[in-house]
Amino acid sequence: MFQKKIIRLTAAALCMAVLFAGCGKKEEPVPEPEVEEELPQEEEEPEPEEDIEEEPSTAYPVIEEREVIDGKMQSYLTGEWTDIRMADRRPIAVMIPNNKPAMPQYGISKAGIIYEAPVEGRITRLMAVFEDFDDLERIGPVRSSRDYFVYVAMGYEAVYCNWGLAKPYVEELINRPNYYNISAAVDGIHNPADEAFGRVNRPGYAKEFTGYLKIDGVFEAAQRLGYDWNYDEDYVPPFLFAADGVRADYIENDKAVMIYPGGKEGNNSGGYGAYHPYFQYDEEDHLYYRYQDGKKQIDEYNDKQLAVSNVVFQYCHGEVRDSHDYLAFGVHGEGDALVFTNGKVIKGRWMRYDGDFTPAKFFDEEGNEIIFNQGKTWICNIWEEYGEYAQYSADGEELLTPEIPVGLTEEDADGN
Repeated sequence: MFQKKIIRLTAAALCMAVLFAGCGKKEEPVPEPEVEEELPQEEEEPEPEEDIEEEPSTAYPVIEEREVIDGKMQSYLTGEWTDIRMADRRPIAVMIPNNKPAMPQYGISKAGIIYEAPVEGRITRLMAVFEDFDDLERIGPVRSSRDYFVYVAMGYEAVYCNWGLAKPYVEELINRPNYYNISAAVDGIHNPADEAFGRVNRPGYAKEFTGYLKIDGVFEAAQRLGYDWNYDEDYVPPFLFAADGVRADYIENDKAVMIYPGGKEGNNSGGYGAYHPYFQYDEEDHLYYRYQDGKKQIDEYNDKQLAVSNVVFQYCHGEVRDSHDYLAFGVHGEGDALVFTNGKVIKGRWMRYDGDFTPAKFFDEEGNEIIFNQGKTWICNIWEEYGEYAQYSADGEELLTPEIPVGLTEEDADGN
């Protein structure tokens, strides 16, 4: 490089000499340019490259940092744009019965997440998690608490709302000073909030199916009890959502258009066998429509069928606790999982190792966090010991019993 520079400078000097010579009366002979012999260059050793840690990539663009645009922000529960006052506050988690004598439920279609799990009597109960509830007058009917529902609500940092409890297993947990609950006044509740509950006239219904949560009373009770509606600084969102305008289509995955958490025939005692619930996927709007007891499951609030963008089978170990058939489920640690979205099924694992106030996260067989499509999600707690009854169908005819994948380790998930 240095020798080439000398040559260029010499040539430039000669050009200047020619120009100045043209200004005089006599032309001087122009000397031949001296060209220095180019010396061989020494090869420079390349500088060592810095180790730059690459950020993990995802299969689809996802929502990252939330921002406020025109008074709206993307929801932690659905990924959809919603009013900032809703998107940036704790949700409420409401216990709702799901058996035939309680139907229809009211307001449940407004929930961002519906969590379903077996209870005694081998039926299921729902916990509906709402951030968009201000326009509702009431939600219900409301039923009693079980500890595994409380633990799941804790993971969403939700204000837990219930009428009654399985006292031996819930009393200590629900009355902890760092836990927010709005509970009707029953034995075992130390700080009741009766202003948030009331009876609705439902001719022909048993009394236990006439109790509802009053939304005005929820705000009154939260203020009286000194609850902070803000999420904690270290809040962990439950799902990783696809970005705006992106559909996580999972083209390579198996198709699943009919989903049966208790099998198509039902008739098993794993919780989902009593009322034969199932979901049917609609390719036009990409939603899973809920059916139960041979009918569409309808919200009395708007007369619409319940429908969600994502369905999850979260397999959990379960045990019978006592002669009352009270159940226990392991909702911490890890287990098998199936995520249904865009008419496809993704096999993987759920993991929850960071304490009560973090949610379960869902990973595929390679340990990558599964990307959910924006919209509502229905999570079915599948009693692991009855997992053989969970089925899905690619064509509405042939039923498939999922082959659950070999378990990942916590280390696998942390590395992605």
